[in-house]
Amino acid sequence: MKTLLLTISALLVSASFLQAARVKDLASVEGGRDNQLVGYGLVVGLAGDGDSDSPMTINAVANSLKRFGLTVDPDELKSANIAAVMITADIPPFAREGTRIDVTVSSIGDAESLQGGVLLQTPLLGADDEVYAVAQGQIAVGGYIGGAGGAGGATVQKNHPTVGTISNGAIVEREIEMDVSRGGSVKLILRNPDYNTASKLAEGINVIFPSSTLALDAAAVQVTIPEIYVGREVDFISSIGGITVEPDTPAKIIINERTGTIVATAGVRVSTVAVSHGSLSLTIARSQNISQPGPLAQVGETAVAEGTNVTVEEELGAFHIVPDYPTIQQVTNALNAMGVSTREMMSILQAMKSAGALQAELVIK
Repeated sequence: MKTLLLTISALLVSASFLQAARVKDLASVEGGRDNQLVGYGLVVGLAGDGDSDSPMTINAVANSLKRFGLTVDPDELKSANIAAVMITADIPPFAREGTRIDVTVSSIGDAESLQGGVLLQTPLLGADDEVYAVAQGQIAVGGYIGGAGGAGGATVQKNHPTVGTISNGAIVEREIEMDVSRGGSVKLILRNPDYNTASKLAEGINVIFPSSTLALDAAAVQVTIPEIYVGREVDFISSIGGITVEPDTPAKIIINERTGTIVATAGVRVSTVAVSHGSLSLTIARSQNISQPGPLAQVGETAVAEGTNVTVEEELGAFHIVPDYPTIQQVTNALNAMGVSTREMMSILQAMKSAGALQAELVIK
């Protein structure tokens, strides 16, 4: 058995120099996943930036004080220093009791800012309405708001001061059971489903553990646990996680028209196509013309007449032949040589796709 384990280790080391990405980076183990938590709570100490006299916030404060044996008339409470908030968090797989996790705190009232606030102890619930963690602590806000405000005043705001985070602000109180080994096998779920990648992943694992792995579809790969790893599933998952394979990346171009961003994968290809792109410039300018009576006129007065000048300029477009290019770098170099801007390049790529010359999926957001 020692000889077999040494051989497996040697194969893992040699394979890592030949391939591109680790299995653990391409896929996750089915059964081990994050779970979302949510809770409702109060943030105090906001120095006047909290909610206005909202019945929701005031009633929550009154109910919270009852836990400490204090009975207060809600009509006597003010909420200027308090904000009602929702707390969200993701509890990672295999989180044990006492593990700390980050939380996000978001105002649900009309508070101006959560800066300087402290979240009171808040239970965080799962989808089954069970408490899995408890959050509390000082809120860190990545923004601010300041100024006089009101009529004639001015305010300055950066980012969103009504959303903050508490690093390690929640303590896990209840563990979530995870079952990653079922029926003597584990199932790997690809983060980016692809038939070629699933097939390559199965082949890569079979090199180390022969006849153990089968690609079920584009997203799932099933791996049978070898006999020597029975009862040592953690060691086995660790072993296959270190195996490296070369994933297949589909040809895709993503265009974000709002930000002017273009992202393309290396597999993009362009067939021979002719491109002509011209620019139209419209200029509208106001002018003032002086109008006055003639030198012998008996009546009349000098006046200023408003005028408008409209100028239209159109750059002459010429056909540019874009030949077959094997790489996206050569494609972009050819388009850049035409002197087009980023937004003009978006229009050209869309036109190329419509013409059938762009051999890639075009995603517009």
